[in-house]
Amino acid sequence: MDALSLVSAIVAVCGAAVAGLLGYWQQRRLRSWEQRTYMDRYGASLAWAAFDLQTRLYNILNGHVVDEDPARGSGFLTSFLTRGTAREADFVRRSTVFVLAEYLGWVEILRRDVQFLDLGRSRLNTRVMLQISRIGASLSAIDPVSNELRLFRAQQRAVGELMIHPDGEPGRRRCLGYAEFCAKLEDDSDFAGWFAVMLADVDRLAANTAPAVPRLQDVQTQLIALIDLLDPKKTRFPQFRLPFDRPGRALG
Repeated sequence: MDALSLVSAIVAVCGAAVAGLLGYWQQRRLRSWEQRTYMDRYGASLAWAAFDLQTRLYNILNGHVVDEDPARGSGFLTSFLTRGTAREADFVRRSTVFVLAEYLGWVEILRRDVQFLDLGRSRLNTRVMLQISRIGASLSAIDPVSNELRLFRAQQRAVGELMIHPDGEPGRRRCLGYAEFCAKLEDDSDFAGWFAVMLADVDRLAANTAPAVPRLQDVQTQLIALIDLLDPKKTRFPQFRLPFDRPGRALG
């Protein structure tokens, strides 16, 4: 091989190496962009779902405090499920189960679409996933006196799967809305079967909330910690930070 051919070969090898390196860094940047996009899009939806669930838990817990003092009137479940109309009771029962199911749906969406990305390179993402795991542990915890709204890990995954809208695709998934959820409860017996126990749990909570208070307090506290991670500057939820042990106005 003459000198010119050798130089040409070296240039070709170097060019291939540079192209490979540029391709690698381009893929890294693309993966990083996908990660930020998915976490930004899904993180906001997950934060709202966590907020809705913690709000309902707050209303149930605060309602129990109100019920303990007859002079203050009736708490949330007592007012709308025990003493309310049949329509009000049905709404409270279904909407309570819905906000739990919707949260699990967004957790499952996040797990499906973000799990293949390199979460280890983002400290925040890693903390978010760890906090989601803590919430899952709280939801599955076995209590000797109360297991209302308890779901084991596999059940959490199953409910999450059921809540994912079938028309979604990676990066653009969404959960069933409340109207869709109610329609499927009425029209799909297999779907409804997954939620029958949870719906009955809401009635059991209305009959006697006290035994469930420690468990529900723990879940609500863990949800607030997740929201703090997803909304650290309190731009989405500036005034909601309500401790579960402080009576106050129902949040809706």
